[in-house]
Amino acid sequence: MKDITRVELDLLTHKYTSVYHEAEFTNNAPHYFVVRSGKDELAEVNFQNGPINEVGVNGAMNEDLLAMVIVRLQHFQDTEFACKENAMAITKLEEALLWLRKRTMGREQKGIEGTHKI
Repeated sequence: MKDITRVELDLLTHKYTSVYHEAEFTNNAPHYFVVRSGKDELAEVNFQNGPINEVGVNGAMNEDLLAMVIVRLQHFQDTEFACKENAMAITKLEEALLWLRKRTMGREQKGIEGTHKI
């Protein structure tokens, strides 16, 4: 089992679940995350580790998780659970996707997308 660290964010509660990530990582960011409720592991996410053109696809992208949350909230919006807060969250998540796409487009234009080049 990997040595993991609990994620601590001001707006994140640990009331029902806690998010953890690997304590030591490569390529400037954690790539392994786990969600737990008490000692029960509920979900595990392995993110892409390294540039695709150099190591191939080996994990989920940030955009993949954002898309999952957008779809989930959109489905809630089609029910009696629709609310302003969900609508705002969807808008901001879509905005996050836009900025990540802009970053990728810029790297594509420079011919460095999928590499460690800056």
